[in-house]
Amino acid sequence: MNYPNRVIERGESSKTVVKAVQNQLNMKGCGPIEVDGDFGNNTYRAVKLFQSRHLDSKGNPLVIDGKIGPITWDILFAADRTPTAASAPTMLLKKVLEIANSQIGVVEQPAHSNRGPEVDLYLKAVGLNPKSGNYPWCAAFVYWCFEQAAKELGKTNPLVKTAGVLDHWNRTKGIKISTSVALSDLSKIQPGSIFIMDFGKGQGHTGIVESVGNGYITTIEGNTNNDNSREGYGVFRLSTRKVNSIKKGFIYYS
Repeated sequence: MNYPNRVIERGESSKTVVKAVQNQLNMKGCGPIEVDGDFGNNTYRAVKLFQSRHLDSKGNPLVIDGKIGPITWDILFAADRTPTAASAPTMLLKKVLEIANSQIGVVEQPAHSNRGPEVDLYLKAVGLNPKSGNYPWCAAFVYWCFEQAAKELGKTNPLVKTAGVLDHWNRTKGIKISTSVALSDLSKIQPGSIFIMDFGKGQGHTGIVESVGNGYITTIEGNTNNDNSREGYGVFRLSTRKVNSIKKGFIYYS
């Protein structure tokens, strides 16, 4: 979104502009705040937090005033990358990445509840009733992205319908790529692949690979945060996971 040529502050009338700001603040780890288009106290505090953590393009600290002028706007939106969906090898994976990108900035409501309008949809997609338990939702998010993509393309979703990360790995009919194999040839990790992490005792984490470079993967993940948590509060794009940190491997669906 382009800068609207006015200072964005408490009381801003354009819900579209405020929602864009709120999405960015969530994506940059300054939330979680509800993406409701209301520039209220929570958004004001999130803007100040963002300003306290960032410098302008000249290396000077941002003014911490809770208002979004052209300089804060530039830094808030500058890190946006053009989605790499076009580099995915199949139409299904291109569409998956497009849909996953559209969810960046979604957060739990309330925070750390494993609930919220969008989160509930992810969980329902794998057959879970969000009201009946406190369910981690990283695998449900991945399944939902593939389900939406498959519907749009008139295809069958190839994923295992499960909210279990390791259950997905064990039952998949996709192509499994172990981490050791991936490290020997990074080209095997295609955009749109799914990473699987195993923390032991049945615990795991998963997300969608957007791109690979210099031994790192850029991912779109649910139930995480900017610290790469497996118990976070939203959908984030992360670029700090090393390939060798993925202790199980990758799944590729054509």
